Amino acid sequence: MFGGEKHSTGRKDHAECSGCSLCLLVCPAWRSAHDPRMTPEGRAKALQHGATAADLAGSLESCVLCGACEPVCPENIDLVGMTLDLRARIADTEAVEATNRRMAEPDTPHAPAGTASDTVLIPGRALSADADALRRALQLIEGTACGDEGADILAAFAAGVPIPPARRERFLKGLRRARTIVVEDGLWLRPLAQWLPGMRVAGLGEALSNLPSVRAGVRKSDLYVIEPRAYHADYERLVKHYDRLRADRDCAFNLDLQRIAIPAAGQAEWILKGLEVDRIVVERLDDAAAFAGACALPVVHVAQLADH
Repeated sequence: MFGGEKHSTGRKDHAECSGCSLCLLVCPAWRSAHDPRMTPEGRAKALQHGATAADLAGSLESCVLCGACEPVCPENIDLVGMTLDLRARIADTEAVEATNRRMAEPDTPHAPAGTASDTVLIPGRALSADADALRRALQLIEGTACGDEGADILAAFAAGVPIPPARRERFLKGLRRARTIVVEDGLWLRPLAQWLPGMRVAGLGEALSNLPSVRAGVRKSDLYVIEPRAYHADYERLVKHYDRLRADRDCAFNLDLQRIAIPAAGQAEWILKGLEVDRIVVERLDDAAAFAGACALPVVHVAQLADH
């Protein structure tokens, strides 16, 4: 459970899994281990045969919550929600208590009050630490940074740890007055949809790559790295958005058929294999570190393309 709500979205559950194995083709855990037990299908079939959440602990830990499995599932199973709910069942009591104590601290910053016309950005840690990239992103989307980045909330969400209601309310206080919330990490889309129904929430990568000044900065010799969680959460619409970007700029992407390769899942070297590129452009600055360890190419955040 998450703040008293289920992670799942009301779509079909594990009982509907037919074992088609399409999710294996797009799963970064499968690419790393080639072990079907580490995949969404493996978890679903195990549950069908009586496995408990505790039995699946290793498989649940291997999931990076990229969401690539959901667009390819012909049964429309809420595979990310299934994983989050299973993690919630086995969340360590000590970890839950430690999270509650940390989130109850009164000095946690509050989100800005904002106005009805505000665009508020929730950046990742790397973007928050890069003053130039953050400043440029805010200028381009004409927004303000969320004073409370909610990193503890997102980490707890991913781990299946319940969010204390008081902490959640402190985080949401200013966001409720925004007109649009922009998130660098697409994992925010799921909890914000539950907590702020009707609020417009968009990925930063999409928001910036829609801008002519940013698109003009994309070079044919670039590798453009799409943030996977936002992409897979709205795949049918965003695949067209990035198809247009590809046709316009003719750059390389971290795409292979219907999947996005995820550098943070140890796939940076595989993404680069066979490509002849001069620069790497990332929608989520946290991904830059993975490429820095795999190559000597310069890495820039998409917000900085408007300056090139």
